[in-house]
Amino acid sequence: MKSKKIILSFATLMMLLFTACNSDAQITKQTSNAAPDAKIEVIQFHSEHRCVTCIKIETLTKETLKAYPNIPFSLVNVDDEKNEKKAEQFEATGTALFLYNPKTGEKKDLTEFAFMNAGNKEKFLEGLKKEISQFGN
Repeated sequence: MKSKKIILSFATLMMLLFTACNSDAQITKQTSNAAPDAKIEVIQFHSEHRCVTCIKIETLTKETLKAYPNIPFSLVNVDDEKNEKKAEQFEATGTALFLYNPKTGEKKDLTEFAFMNAGNKEKFLEGLKKEISQFGN
């Protein structure tokens, strides 16, 4: 009985987090500093209307990437028609965070990690660094 309550609580929390991403918060434009020879790219997808958690994921990702000046970061609005193809490629319909190797096409979905750790700066920074180092090998 206790495990059912924990599972239900977790499911409710996740649903609230993803639903909150559709609230009116801030509108951003796509940015990219992708180098043509980059081995790894970090891509964050978002919808037109962003929640506090989505913005926090962007902030923490950019902070983490200060330690990796050669890894480009792209911020992609999935609601913009010009980004439709890229969003479909990653199956992104809202906030999502990916590591991507443009040469091999390999990608790693870090969306769940990002949402679960956006409230803990140190855990987010350390976890993303670990994911980058493992993905790069």
